[in-house]
Amino acid sequence: MDLTGRKRQKLALLLAATLALWSLAGCGKKTAEETGEEESGAPAVSAADIDITFTARDLDVGYDEGTATKVAFDGSGATVTGSGAALDAGVLTISAEGTYLLSGQWDEGQIRVSVGKEEKVQLVLQGVTVHCSTGPALYIAQGDKVFVTLAEGSENALSDGGSYSLDEADGNLDGAVFSRADLTVNGSGALTVNGNYKHGIVSKDDLVITGGALTVTAAGQALSGKDCVKIGGGTFVLTSGTDAIQSSNAEDAGRGFVYIAGGTFTLNAGNDGVQAETVLWIDGGTFEVVSGGGSANASTDAAGEAQPGWGQWGGDMPGGERPGKGMPGGMGGAPDAAPAGAQTAQTAAQQTDTAGAQSGDSAKGLKAGSELIVNGGTFDIDSSDDSLHCNGDLTVTDGTLRLSSGDDGIHADGSLQIGGGTIEIAKCYEGIEGLHIDISGGEIGLVASDDGLNAAGGNDGSSLGGRPGQNSFAGDGDAATISISGGVLRIDAAGDGIDSNGSLQISGGTVYVDGPTDGGNGALDYDGSGEVSGGTVVAVGSVGMAMGFTGGSTQGSILCNFPSPVAAGTTFALKDSAGNTLVSYSPQKAYQSVAVSCPAMKQGESYTLCAGSQTAEVTLSELATTYGQGGMGGGQMGGAPGQQGGRMH
Repeated sequence: MDLTGRKRQKLALLLAATLALWSLAGCGKKTAEETGEEESGAPAVSAADIDITFTARDLDVGYDEGTATKVAFDGSGATVTGSGAALDAGVLTISAEGTYLLSGQWDEGQIRVSVGKEEKVQLVLQGVTVHCSTGPALYIAQGDKVFVTLAEGSENALSDGGSYSLDEADGNLDGAVFSRADLTVNGSGALTVNGNYKHGIVSKDDLVITGGALTVTAAGQALSGKDCVKIGGGTFVLTSGTDAIQSSNAEDAGRGFVYIAGGTFTLNAGNDGVQAETVLWIDGGTFEVVSGGGSANASTDAAGEAQPGWGQWGGDMPGGERPGKGMPGGMGGAPDAAPAGAQTAQTAAQQTDTAGAQSGDSAKGLKAGSELIVNGGTFDIDSSDDSLHCNGDLTVTDGTLRLSSGDDGIHADGSLQIGGGTIEIAKCYEGIEGLHIDISGGEIGLVASDDGLNAAGGNDGSSLGGRPGQNSFAGDGDAATISISGGVLRIDAAGDGIDSNGSLQISGGTVYVDGPTDGGNGALDYDGSGEVSGGTVVAVGSVGMAMGFTGGSTQGSILCNFPSPVAAGTTFALKDSAGNTLVSYSPQKAYQSVAVSCPAMKQGESYTLCAGSQTAEVTLSELATTYGQGGMGGGQMGGAPGQQGGRMH
């Protein structure tokens, strides 16, 4: 909810003594510093601007053993057969374009590729283990593109030490595999990478992976491609102190994106599971993601109070730093503690926001700067922060998403569109949140400790300074919209079931809302118009702030407020004058108010609304009719007790 329009009236009824303070502290769009959300410097990059193709060479795992140079390690050294590679002072330097076959174990040393800027190199790993305690085990200093091919049936391992010994020219090396050129990993073998210093696999250009079984454990990021990360397939087990998969280029157009066509992913990340500075585009794959300790590490406790320390994610980094940001100890730069006895929900939120602002960190499942697209795949995401988050627009067209969030389930600062798929949000603060929410298909079920659907706003009442994790939006909340034209929605919300700071439009689909049991929220909540022109809606909740639909609707609806509360599990039914059941629903929580609409409801006809032993006979005198006492209304009175022939039994 946001402290705008009618919602100020709601708070006036509940919190009159503190209305002025809350109006000052909780209104409007939050800045990045206030919310702890990193302000994105990303260029205006959309999905249309990025190249998601794989080259034929990216997919080609073939090689000619007869012409390749062979390097066989023997523990302390290596035997080189062929040209282009030389061993000197613990460094195997590859200096010519070509194919190199690597095998054996090297206890201490570095493989270094340094070829012409237009030259390509293929490294075929045929069962090789290399450890370098003072720098990257594989360092690609220069080249056009390097292909690391994992030979069929091979098991390979690359690792670094906990500290590096570097000269000034190599001062920014920070991965067990580090490349200054485009890097492709392909093949069907296995590769284990241990990034003890900071990161696992790093490319300062493109990082492309089309196959193989990769197990990466890193103090920082597991997979990092500055310009992009493109994954066509493979099996990935990634454990990271910060982001599991990241692309970070915020300066160049068409860069900073992550594209995933498929694969199997098990991600355990201290920060974000997958983070793209610009576009995150997923067409398929199977994902198990835990970020920031999971949803048990939530922004608020069971009472809705701010969790002190939330927002302090990530692992320890060498030298008392985190990779590129933050403070030592994985604490994200938390401020000094408040004096004893002074800790309140407000100071907890303020401390969390300060920590997040200093570190720029988050612990989201999937995160994008400008656009997030999910076209398919199976996702099991357990996130401390939002499960899906985009600072711009977010689209889900298909896939199976099972989400559990310590903050919001799905959030977009701009537009959020759902056209298909199956989405189950088992735990969250707010379920689906965006400036503009457009649902045209899919099956959605969610359980929210605050609002189910929320257009532009957080629950500002959870702390005077704004709850930790509260997101900002791309536009004015008064322009917010929720449009539902298809799909099946089942919403269980402790706050508002469907909440729009602007307008609500329902033209199709099936919507069931188990709304609040307290009097300070409503199953439906909007500041502008709330119109229904199609679909089936049953929204149950408490009476205090209950709303129906407004007069601009073209399909019949009734807001019925029963005299007494109805027990959880008691079936509600809407019947026509002939006794035919038009709609029935068994809410899982106690309720006293029902907003109901379906295509069969006609103006001028009479209907019976049944809830256990209570019944109401209502004539639909207007297309949007309110019956009974209490609530915020939304339609015309049509058959209230003692008026227009209505009867309550």
